[in-house]
Amino acid sequence: MFIITLTYIKPLETIDALIPEHRAFLTRHYANGTFLFSGPKIPRNGGIIIATGESREAMEAVISEDPFHREQAAKYEIVEFTPAMTAEALNDFCTA
Repeated sequence: MFIITLTYIKPLETIDALIPEHRAFLTRHYANGTFLFSGPKIPRNGGIIIATGESREAMEAVISEDPFHREQAAKYEIVEFTPAMTAEALNDFCTA
């Protein structure tokens, strides 16, 4: 699993103009099961995506499709982890 942190590096006006395209990107990856949770940080200086995927390389390929990435409007940090414990409702994602 992956925690993807986005930090905006362009003004919010640029971010806001890209939001419709970014949401379409998110919707595609929710539909194919890659994205599990997402939302803006507070304060609104970026966002968080919780995702599942086969490898870091595969996740980097997914992120390269994001319009924020294409327009160099955000920088990304991808943290891979193996869930060892989870709330009961999320047991399908735990590998321990």
